[in-house]
Amino acid sequence: MGYDDISRHDGKVMSADGEKVYAAPPPFENDIVGEMSEAERHIYDHGVQKFNRLGWKRLTIVLIVEAIALGSLSIPQTFAKLGMVAGVICCVGLGLVAIYTSYIVGQVKLLFPQVANYPDAGRLMWGRFGYELINVMLALQLILLTGSHCLTGTIAFMEITKSHVCSVVFAVVSAIILLLLAVPPSFAEVAILGYVDFASIVLAIGITIIGTGVQANDSPAGLAGVPWSAWPAPDLTFTEAFIAVSNIIFAYSFAMCQFSFMDEMHTPKDFVKSIWALGITEIVIYTLTGALIYAFVGQDVKSPALTSAGTTLGRVAYGIALPVIFISGSINTVVFGRLVHGRIFANSNIRFINTKMGWITWLAIITAATILAFVIAEVIPFFNDLLSISSALFISGFTFYFPALMWFLLIRKGGWTEGHNLILTIVNGVILIIGLLVLVAGTYTSVQDIIDKYREGSVRGVFTCAAPS
Repeated sequence: MGYDDISRHDGKVMSADGEKVYAAPPPFENDIVGEMSEAERHIYDHGVQKFNRLGWKRLTIVLIVEAIALGSLSIPQTFAKLGMVAGVICCVGLGLVAIYTSYIVGQVKLLFPQVANYPDAGRLMWGRFGYELINVMLALQLILLTGSHCLTGTIAFMEITKSHVCSVVFAVVSAIILLLLAVPPSFAEVAILGYVDFASIVLAIGITIIGTGVQANDSPAGLAGVPWSAWPAPDLTFTEAFIAVSNIIFAYSFAMCQFSFMDEMHTPKDFVKSIWALGITEIVIYTLTGALIYAFVGQDVKSPALTSAGTTLGRVAYGIALPVIFISGSINTVVFGRLVHGRIFANSNIRFINTKMGWITWLAIITAATILAFVIAEVIPFFNDLLSISSALFISGFTFYFPALMWFLLIRKGGWTEGHNLILTIVNGVILIIGLLVLVAGTYTSVQDIIDKYREGSVRGVFTCAAPS
């Protein structure tokens, strides 16, 4: 398989005997460096150093910023749909699958160091078509993610203020905050905010769990009177069940940005420590959040879950959650900006964003992305469906079927049925089927649910002042 222009050159990724090898350093880089003036060389060296500062601990923080946010806020209602048993099984099972597929993504990055992002991996598998297809998918997913954070910011401000201010005003404020936090282009810089981000979501979830637990205990029937069930509701529809599963899938979407994050690592092989640390943290937080809040609130649990804590505590929880809403949202804009900016200025020092023109173009790209995300948040102003359609269309690929295909096409050595490959062939085959099932069934159910809600009039209209749902 040819390494088709992955870093603007035509190096190969296969040796004569078919074994995968590291691609050679891009010759165009050597040519450019040799032709640089002293001032240009300084800009180049500074740029390389700027984007090569992540260690595995900082990578873990960046992954936490990107991963642990909105997903946790939808999971208690997912438990209410699926029941306690299926909810726990899905949270733990899908979390372990996400860790494994992220491991595959990391192995591809180690085998092919020039892979700077997910579209580059697509080029390895299917040439220019794969590169362009995954470019479009990744760009749309990142915009959808930023849009979902803009929507959550609107809901948060509405809950905190309890005012009659038009929700579109709060949406604009949310978009502006997301834009300002996306200005630093380096993930190492974003990692600094990661500690605030993680503390924010843990405290917000903790307040919600404690608040709902106290309310349940103080109710006339006590904890025993909470209407929760170990099993799915008898009238659960296929659409509701699949949207619930899609929301859990959304929560485990960290593989999507992993290539971009690892491209800034000074020791990429340390990525394994990061994905295990993140994966276990996510599984524990999501499972406990979903199970406890559902057990304390029952079938009436809201989504986002912070709303279930009651008026006063809900306002406090949303206030504490504001950092995670906006910091986690902004990192998606940064990844989008790096994807687009890096492609436009691939052969120029402008890509390092340490010159006047670099900053002007960077700000223009992230501003356009934020405006588009704002529009999406207003067009699809309901939280669960925005998450589920995002999961079905894109995360199904980035977390499931693309990594499975990477194993078959890029990592596997020897035949599928050879002894050392047999178990992994089955495992990756199952993951591939899961991903394709989520893509088809998840997209259908998400779109159908959006159509049904507009038909029933149960959601606000586009760009109206009513509160999002």
